[in-house]
Amino acid sequence: MGLINSILGWFSNDLAIDLGTANTLVYLRGKGIVINEPSVVAIERKSGKVVAIGSDAKRMLGRTPGNIIALRPMKDGVIADFEIAEQMLSNFIRKAHNRNTFVRPRVIVCVPSEITQVEQRAVRDSAELAGAREVYLIEEPIAAAIGAGLPISEPSGNMVVDIGGGTTDVAVISLAGIVYSESVKVAGDKMDDAIVSYIKRKYNLLIGDHMAELIKLGVGSAYPLDEKKTFMLKGRDLISGIPKTLIIDDGEIREALAETVSAIVNAIKVALENTPPELAGDIIDKGIVLTGGGSLLRGMDVRIREETNLPIITVDDPLTTVVLGTGKALEQLDLLRKISMASR
Repeated sequence: MGLINSILGWFSNDLAIDLGTANTLVYLRGKGIVINEPSVVAIERKSGKVVAIGSDAKRMLGRTPGNIIALRPMKDGVIADFEIAEQMLSNFIRKAHNRNTFVRPRVIVCVPSEITQVEQRAVRDSAELAGAREVYLIEEPIAAAIGAGLPISEPSGNMVVDIGGGTTDVAVISLAGIVYSESVKVAGDKMDDAIVSYIKRKYNLLIGDHMAELIKLGVGSAYPLDEKKTFMLKGRDLISGIPKTLIIDDGEIREALAETVSAIVNAIKVALENTPPELAGDIIDKGIVLTGGGSLLRGMDVRIREETNLPIITVDDPLTTVVLGTGKALEQLDLLRKISMASR
């Protein structure tokens, strides 16, 4: 068996996976990002058979007939539905290798920094069941720091704020390790939920998660905009029960998002308060690196700069920083061994 495994290992193409609450990205060693799809699976209610995965399944969210349900196996950055997560992972691993089922890749998965041992085990097991030969876990802030090109192995402090779909991870990194981390379950998804409840409370109008996301992308902001933006949304009137359209502006959505944005800013402040003074000095010089899809909210960088008086560095493509950093770790195995979480 050992021989077979090593032969399969020679042919294998190692993968780095950013298993996110909203999107899963897969990086194939030597190729780059080969998959970037929503973490959604549609299954048939009676048989439990998978109907669609990724983008096809996301289009079904909130639109399925009674016999099909569209699920998100990840919640708050960790696996909520083990079996579905495993099916989603094996589908993505096969897809990354052009449907070749004989490949047994080495896989690195990045996880939130405050993940429990039980949650770590769930990620490991599902990756192994999905066909991985070896599984390494690395913490998202470290992956984001590598992806952002920070010199993480040096004895100087780097602060990374990764605002994802399910969690916001704030970490101070020095000597390739996390000195202090703060992880809050407030990120992109909570912003969508806040918009849904605000519209329901203020206008008695019910909107779906997909519409909430469109509003966030269209007019969402964390800081007053230079010019007013409006958005026409569609939903169902809760009083008459009839579908209705409504025009809202960026000010209202900023009000809807105020609490969520404050929770993210507070997590950053708590992390700064707990940073050793020597490293705090480094952060004053270098600033805070902002990454993750949630950091794309308009004015997020300005808001954090106002609240902390620190320089804010935004990366070119916040959505792919984590997976690119994980991919770089694949190429440098000595670094990977240093930063991966110990197998338990």
